[in-house]
Amino acid sequence: MNKDNKTFEENMQRLEQIVRAMERGDVPLEESLKLFQEGTALVARCGKLLDNAELQVTKISAGSDGTPVEEVFDYEP
Repeated sequence: MNKDNKTFEENMQRLEQIVRAMERGDVPLEESLKLFQEGTALVARCGKLLDNAELQVTKISAGSDGTPVEEVFDYEP
């Protein structure tokens, strides 16, 4: 599977692995830099996935009488 097609959960799991490895402090500097770059890319991907999910959530707006009205928020990237 292409890494850009991974789910939010898969990306978060990999990010957690990276954080644990770096927190141990036993990773050589060069590998730490690679892990940091990968982690930064994962954070960006997760942010994008969350933004897209937020746009697909039901939107609540005020109706003409002021009561809340739910609308499906149609979003196509």
